Amino acid sequence: MAKAKATPTKPKGNGDYQADAIQVLKGLEAVRRRPAMYIGSVSARGLHHLVYEVVDNSVDEALAGYCTRIDVTIHGDNSVTVVDNGRGIPVDLHKTEKKPGVEVALTLLHAGGKFDKATYKVSGGLHGVGVSVVNALSEKLEVWVDRDGKRHHMAFARGDTVKKLSVVGKAKGTGTTVTFKPDTDIFTETRFDWATLANRLRELAFLNKALTITLKDERKGSQKEETYFYKGGLAEFVKWVIGTRRTLHQKPITFEATREGTEVEGAIQYDDQYSENTFTFVNNINTHEGGTHLTGFKSALTRTINEWAKKDGLLKKEEFTLTGDDVREGLNCVLHVKVKNPQFEGQTKTKLGNSEIEGIVKSVVNEALAEFFDKNPSVARAVIGKALNAARAREAARKARELVRNKSGLDGGLLPGKLADCSLDDPKICEVYLVEGDSAGGSAKQGRDRGFQAILPLRGKILNVQKARIDKILSNEEIRTIITAIGTGVGEDFNLENARYHKIIIMTDADVDGAHIRTLLLTFFYKEMKQLIDAGYIYIAQPPLFRVGKGKEAYYAYDEKERDAYVKRFSNGAEGNANILIQRYKGLGEMNPDQLRDTTMDPSRRTLLKVTMEDALEASSLFETLMGDEVEPRRRFIEENAKFVRNLDV
Repeated sequence: MAKAKATPTKPKGNGDYQADAIQVLKGLEAVRRRPAMYIGSVSARGLHHLVYEVVDNSVDEALAGYCTRIDVTIHGDNSVTVVDNGRGIPVDLHKTEKKPGVEVALTLLHAGGKFDKATYKVSGGLHGVGVSVVNALSEKLEVWVDRDGKRHHMAFARGDTVKKLSVVGKAKGTGTTVTFKPDTDIFTETRFDWATLANRLRELAFLNKALTITLKDERKGSQKEETYFYKGGLAEFVKWVIGTRRTLHQKPITFEATREGTEVEGAIQYDDQYSENTFTFVNNINTHEGGTHLTGFKSALTRTINEWAKKDGLLKKEEFTLTGDDVREGLNCVLHVKVKNPQFEGQTKTKLGNSEIEGIVKSVVNEALAEFFDKNPSVARAVIGKALNAARAREAARKARELVRNKSGLDGGLLPGKLADCSLDDPKICEVYLVEGDSAGGSAKQGRDRGFQAILPLRGKILNVQKARIDKILSNEEIRTIITAIGTGVGEDFNLENARYHKIIIMTDADVDGAHIRTLLLTFFYKEMKQLIDAGYIYIAQPPLFRVGKGKEAYYAYDEKERDAYVKRFSNGAEGNANILIQRYKGLGEMNPDQLRDTTMDPSRRTLLKVTMEDALEASSLFETLMGDEVEPRRRFIEENAKFVRNLDV
């Protein structure tokens, strides 16, 4: 008898996807599961973001007029305490949550006074997740609140309440104290960097002239303390930006006004150099991508200077109108706008999108500059004279730029002859190595993957653009070659969409000359093609410093610690240190093409450092110190940092 075939069970259309499969992450569990969604990363950047979140709450109290002092302390165990003398987080019961306000703020996402415009008219804490996220990502967090003559205390562990709110004593004043220790199970980097915190706290003190901020480090071997208080506010900020550069006028031009509920404050001062340093902020947030407030400022500056120049007769004999680039040459500016409901755009949410702000800023700046120039005609003429020189140089630069444009592949011309281009044409997967010297360039060409890797050898050191005007920059053959190869153009011709590669990799020797060339290239990209850095297209290759081998076995080491570890591994054998060969690579040309490929160019093995704009202000200051005309700041920098130098070739 034939057996009946078993009829296979037809799977349901939804498979096992039922309601039970939907996970519900309660409380702060979602933050611990996906921390990078809330603080950007679990490395150094996210670690320091924890401090910023707590400090920003205190600064919001200052913006509201209730806080005059913030003290930040890094303790020996790498925990941090932030103390302010604001009103103190509310401790009364929340009507709907039936918990003390401080517990609601520390344990619930999107809970905070920032959403109530009667409490905070303007705020830097926009998302209401700040301090609760800090709580979720901390091994322990304690809060003390001084209100109504009483000191209140609560304690948490990884977001969970371990000590309920209680009164622990009397309070002399009001304020909030938060102590937290980042969770080592979450963060890959747990040591706070003094300079990183100092830069942000200094910035906040400049932006809030009635606020005193202190930073103290109690860690062994690092003990120090600094106080940041700037009575002059943005005027002092601009002077700090300029540093030791020579100025065209003695005092900064300042303005402050309120229009339609928006506060606009700014400071301007020109120096005798060629680059522009403009920094914009909204509610204490560094808007390094700009936005409508920056557009309004630029428009007003260009219009006012042109109108005053024509009124004063300075443009009568000129056949051109001063452009935005002309009037911003040598400009140093800090603009701070306080907006009730800021709307941010851009990938990093640091570009202001409120359309109404453009007109408000334009109106304030137009009036302030026109009034200042009328009262200070000598300053106006100095600024306009500099702009006229820039305009004449612009014409020379236009001719040089035209040469670059005509030679570029975009306009049907030829790419640089020494560029070994890749065969693929999708910029998203293509990369170009800017390689120091023909010898290393030859090894790189042999070791590359011709499909997606292009090689551009550079001869010697390029021009230091920190000391040059755009016309001279574009007359430099090596720089023209780089611009042509990348394809975006430069200055007013720049178009990011025309980039031929989405990875532009600087690969130089691991010696002093290599470091100098790398710095010159970074200075060029920062000053003339900063959009490439903002887009994340600039990288630095990390070639190994050593090859440690014994017999047929060999390893590459990228620092002394790694080298010593390999030496120790080889030394454990019967022969000890015998026959261990250590090779120190001073130049890329010393490596065979296959070695260069395996260590520095193979995407599956190499290490690349991505160049970011985490702190444009600090970057600008450092470039000016190291690459500018003034010798004294550079000498002082070298003296202060010489003790940190490693592998200095004599």
